[in-house]
Amino acid sequence: MSPFQPPRSAQPRHPEPQPPSDSPEVLVQRSARRKKTVSAHFSGDTVILAVPQSATRREVEQWKTTLVPKIVAKRDRARQNARRRGTDEALWHMAQELSATYLNGQAQPTQVKWSARQNTRWGSATPSTGVIRISTRLAVVPDWVLETVVLHELVHLLEAQHNDRFWSLARRHPKARDAAQFLDGVAWADTNPREGSAATD
Repeated sequence: MSPFQPPRSAQPRHPEPQPPSDSPEVLVQRSARRKKTVSAHFSGDTVILAVPQSATRREVEQWKTTLVPKIVAKRDRARQNARRRGTDEALWHMAQELSATYLNGQAQPTQVKWSARQNTRWGSATPSTGVIRISTRLAVVPDWVLETVVLHELVHLLEAQHNDRFWSLARRHPKARDAAQFLDGVAWADTNPREGSAATD
């Protein structure tokens, strides 16, 4: 998602203190509807810091000092985790563990690999060859979300159709429903880019 500029009403009245040069760019968004809460998130390589309209320069500087390092550290941890599990070998081992845990080892893929071509699906399975492909877009999601997608594709090696048997197997993962909601949110965000309005309480 690319960085965006806030509307005129959300632009700060005065220049805000700038973070050190080695920190990410911080874009401060002021909102008259935001009374006390403050939030920070990445939009592209820019950190969006949403603050109340009445926040002082000193308060903004303090929030930059406390919140921005936390959001940067969280992003760095996600990237490190993605690199750790971002190999086909790691994905293969995950599939083997999931098959043993939830499918009694009955699903035996011949290959499990990341694919940059899965742009409209989170994953795919070819029962005739036993090959499973997982979208590289999932490299940064929480482990439990990735696990449910891999399990979903493993079940397709046993049941090609989305019938009752399929869902009874795919939903053996304890967080299957939570992961489905998580992925629905990601899909919605992909098709509804963030607007420039400031966040509200």
